[in-house]
Amino acid sequence: MALKLTMEKEMKVIEGFEHIKYSHVHYPPEEMVSRSQQFYDWMETRRSVRDFSDKPVPKEVIENIIKSASTAPSGAHKQPWTFCVVSNAELKKQIREAAEEEEYESYTKRMSETWLDDLKPMATNHQKPFLETAPYLIIVFKRAFEFDEDGSKHQNYYVNESVGLACGFLISAIHDAGLVTLTHTPSPMGFLHKILERPENERPFLLLPVGYEADEVYVPNNRRKSLEEVAVFYE
Repeated sequence: MALKLTMEKEMKVIEGFEHIKYSHVHYPPEEMVSRSQQFYDWMETRRSVRDFSDKPVPKEVIENIIKSASTAPSGAHKQPWTFCVVSNAELKKQIREAAEEEEYESYTKRMSETWLDDLKPMATNHQKPFLETAPYLIIVFKRAFEFDEDGSKHQNYYVNESVGLACGFLISAIHDAGLVTLTHTPSPMGFLHKILERPENERPFLLLPVGYEADEVYVPNNRRKSLEEVAVFYE
């Protein structure tokens, strides 16, 4: 009750809408440098993993990382995303079969030679066993519009940008939890809409297998671009 009273005191109505007073934690400059360096060092260890263990993961962990993803900013705060979490073995099997069918078409007919050459260092192909092995699949759907109570539609804003931000938060939360993932986008992805029986306002955006890495895993020794290659400072 005390917290509620405090929140009420810190409330302000601006142009007819409630706003709550905001403050953030601040650190001395030296600690800011240290914390930002530590966070970078941790994120630098993140890798896309294609070999998963079937070791179980507590459901609460998945719930928490999705809640973290949902803190992402979104256009007009519409939060135009749905996270579908699949652990059912039969559904995972259906998803794998459909994904491999599309991927086979891509690898054999749709992709250019340049694209295939660019993929060679990744040691990947149309076979996707991780879709069944990983204990969880998180399929992120973007919500192009919403239905009002009377059945009419109203649009969401900056949907791709908003959902992309949420996916970035999600990947970071997965890594922070000590788990691994892989961004998987079999194209086209309409089969996910059908298998998971999603409503017409949702479109599949990204598929993420989530779990522990297999006992022995090797990942491409890729070089990330340097700061000088990705940033321009105007001083």
